[in-house]
Amino acid sequence: MTSAPLSPPACVLLVEDDAEISRMLADVLGESGFRVLVAASAADMDACLARHQVDVLALDIMLPGEDGLSICRRLRDTSEIPIIMLTALKEEVDRIIGLEIGADDYMTKPFSPREFVARIRALLRRSQSDMRAHPDKMEALCFSGWKVDCAARQLLNPAGARVSLTSAEFDLLAAFCRNPGKILSREQLLELTYGGLAGPIERSIDVHVSRIRRKIEPEPGDPVLIKTVRLGGYLFTPAVELQ
Repeated sequence: MTSAPLSPPACVLLVEDDAEISRMLADVLGESGFRVLVAASAADMDACLARHQVDVLALDIMLPGEDGLSICRRLRDTSEIPIIMLTALKEEVDRIIGLEIGADDYMTKPFSPREFVARIRALLRRSQSDMRAHPDKMEALCFSGWKVDCAARQLLNPAGARVSLTSAEFDLLAAFCRNPGKILSREQLLELTYGGLAGPIERSIDVHVSRIRRKIEPEPGDPVLIKTVRLGGYLFTPAVELQ
């Protein structure tokens, strides 16, 4: 009997200029079964991305030359690779900026290496479909002419064109589509999108909702598809059909 070929390990590109932190995180990821690439600058990162298939990018904000926020903004113009920002900055506004420009998650140093690995795995689960393991989640969800293709993790507009979403944005929109007409609190949405992992602040939901609105609402400043419920959370208003 011929055994099925083993899937290659997921590849994490770690962009961190602190050699000690980089070595420690690379060791933890390697011990956890990941293939690890290390870059100390934007130029090193670009070279790695050109040569290798990378599944997750762990990106430090404070880098020499081009910083992590600039890198994230640049990558989001051409790529949907899951990005987790690593930052020593304590101000919430700095973390929010990272989410605003398209990061999927962030961690503030110092952090637990075990939690870091858990966050990487969560990003991979959210970005890689598995029809055999989750056949119930592979449906296409349609609303107001839009189509959320859960198998391909794609959003198609009413004209059939693909609209770019980050992994976090896709999961949040899919959660809304699976719960139409229900008021969902920020805590519930964090559970649905982050799987209960500690760390993401509730404000991150607001940031991702804002980004989704800019992509699907006729008038993002006056949303009709995703309504804000005062002291409650959010309400997805359109009818949703399975396809």
